[in-house]
Amino acid sequence: MDRRLLPIKLDNYRPLRDIVFENLREAIISGILKPGERLMEIQLAEEMGVSRTPVREAIRKLELEGFVVMVPRKGAYVAGISVKDITDVFELRASLEALAAGLAAQRITEEETEQMERLLVKTASYFDEEKIDELVEVDIDFHDMVYRASRNQRLVQIIGNLREQLRRFRTTSLSHPGRIKEAWEEHSKMVEAIADRNVSLAQTLAWEHIENAENSMLEAMGIVKEKLQS
Repeated sequence: MDRRLLPIKLDNYRPLRDIVFENLREAIISGILKPGERLMEIQLAEEMGVSRTPVREAIRKLELEGFVVMVPRKGAYVAGISVKDITDVFELRASLEALAAGLAAQRITEEETEQMERLLVKTASYFDEEKIDELVEVDIDFHDMVYRASRNQRLVQIIGNLREQLRRFRTTSLSHPGRIKEAWEEHSKMVEAIADRNVSLAQTLAWEHIENAENSMLEAMGIVKEKLQS
């Protein structure tokens, strides 16, 4: 049997089912478990070195979060990403990001601005090697900083509910040729607008950034957005 999943590392403070769930979710987000692939409890349990029970519980939870679909009389499959899923999420995200950027332009501290500048430097350090996993994490950190700087906890919570779906999309979008540097340039402009307390520009740049991310993802999937709207 070809092993794709790493054996589970026990954590005395967390239930095994939670660790198995996170392991499987990460495998789906990273593409190790691919859309449309059937999830065989026995095989997954053997790869992770656990019994079938926590795997079964994890699959049920993944279904609730939209990562898995259950097909009657056939079993569990990794959920595909439909164009409707993408457009729905990016429409919502564009509005939330624009709101967060505008609020951040009013409320950000000098320390937070400096932290965002440091994240830009960190992103640039990964350009040549194109370390997608690391770039995704830094991208998450950058946007988290914008959300926190908005000083709107409800907004942070709503974005948090989309977090894992967004991470799945980020990997595809940032993998598209040229997108990494484009995203860095867009982040740089956003930081400048926020630091200058330019609310309207920060909102516009945030909205355009998310639209560009959506377009990159659709292009990576061979889909032209204009055709969807015609």
